Amino acid sequence: MKLITGIILSVCLFAATNSWSQNNVAGTSVAPGSKTVRISKSVLQDKIRGGWAGQTIGVTFGGPYEFKFNGTIIQDYQPLTWYDGYLKKTMTDIPGLYDDIYMDLTFVDIINRLGIDAPVDSFANAFANAGYDLWFANQAARYNILNGIKAPASGSPKYNLQADAIDYQIEADYCGLMNPGMPNSASAINDKIGHIMNYGDGWYGGVYMAAMYTLAFTNTDIKTVVKEGLKTIPAQSDFYQCINDVIKWNAKYPNDWKQTWFELEKKWSSDMVCPQGVFVPFNIDAKINAAYVVLGLLYGNGDYTKTLEIATRAGQDADCNPSSAGGILGTLLGYDKIPARWKLGLKEIEDINFSYTTLSLNGVYAASYKHALDMIKKNGGTENANDVIIRVQEPLTVRYEKSFDNVFPISKTALSSRRDANGPAGDVNGLTFNFEGTGFALLGTASKKQRNAAEEYVFEADLFIDGVLTETAKFPTAFKSRRHELFWQLNMPKGKHTVKVIVKNPDSKFDLRATDYVVYDNQPAR
Repeated sequence: MKLITGIILSVCLFAATNSWSQNNVAGTSVAPGSKTVRISKSVLQDKIRGGWAGQTIGVTFGGPYEFKFNGTIIQDYQPLTWYDGYLKKTMTDIPGLYDDIYMDLTFVDIINRLGIDAPVDSFANAFANAGYDLWFANQAARYNILNGIKAPASGSPKYNLQADAIDYQIEADYCGLMNPGMPNSASAINDKIGHIMNYGDGWYGGVYMAAMYTLAFTNTDIKTVVKEGLKTIPAQSDFYQCINDVIKWNAKYPNDWKQTWFELEKKWSSDMVCPQGVFVPFNIDAKINAAYVVLGLLYGNGDYTKTLEIATRAGQDADCNPSSAGGILGTLLGYDKIPARWKLGLKEIEDINFSYTTLSLNGVYAASYKHALDMIKKNGGTENANDVIIRVQEPLTVRYEKSFDNVFPISKTALSSRRDANGPAGDVNGLTFNFEGTGFALLGTASKKQRNAAEEYVFEADLFIDGVLTETAKFPTAFKSRRHELFWQLNMPKGKHTVKVIVKNPDSKFDLRATDYVVYDNQPAR
């Protein structure tokens, strides 16, 4: 639709003729028949602050429950902690909780210094060499980058067994907050940065969260935000189908979030690939955790307290999920309309830099506001003294991609308690095992025997499959540069296989041990 120039008329006069105006935001106006929205700068700033503050509140609130309620809800009788001063205490005592924030800030810092068009390697190298600890898809990508596998290959399922994990889903907030009303602009940025660590459903998590942030600037109905944002995701993907199920079940059971939670558990709670989540309740998969975010948003229905409570009580990644829900709803409401209870002590922390960064909340409020102005103008909008005119975008569907097709776990075997003929329990050197299927994942760790020793070490080991040298890999004992899994191979010819590992440089001061291995097939176990 063509951009209307000239005077932007008040939305209240044209609510019946323009779909965007039906959920008009205070401080905005929409031209009839157009895709142009005027937002006052004060409202824009308030919404950006609401987004960053909202996710900070959410991750703090959910922090004590992270992965402590897996495959179960937090029951109503259990009170959830919140009090004046809790934000500052948590930031001071548990700075590592805020990986949801400081990972975002790594990318914000690159945009500050190099601009949004900085090459992907700038973003990838910044997080790979940062001082914070990482897990799952992020850590797999970090290892890849440090060992010469550049983005986007660093996030691809060929090199990253965690490609569908939640990682970029909890890190894409910055992208949504700098693209108000512009989900497709956000998707383009997510295509570049999100593929550093994720692919397929894992990438879709970031695309979807960012899209909901963008739409929260131009809507007041959270259900519209949830549904419109899902248009960015291909309908044939598992991610889309999972979230669409939440929307359908919300319509069927509008007053019972627990019934929808049970429906999710029955259909979507099985993690088929992540070896740490196979045959146990733990689930780091993006789509089920995104479903809990949407559960909170839909059943919270604009109520900040209900939204955070439900997203937290749903379990699994119970700090990241209320963080996403709190940030999206915080953007929709704006900072000033986040209930005062949830902002208790917030002013105390707004000038404290997040760990591993040089940015505080006040710093990132300002940075994201500047980035939003830049992106508005880059996408055809304009700025004047008091407001901005945004050329809003109808959400477009990103390309379809699937990380792991026809991969099903059929067994998991513990190794750490078994003494191998070639060495002590779990010793990787000379480890041999046989399996029948189409793939495997071998889990374990490289470590120092003397935990407090300063010296680190890098093992090097060869993987032989059916007598053929298949891969040589490095295994640092340093936690920050570790390899997340020891070895894995998927999509092998169906049949019987033999795996053997030979360590090329054993050292008596260090350990390289296997804990267990998972066997996969191209069909579920009977």
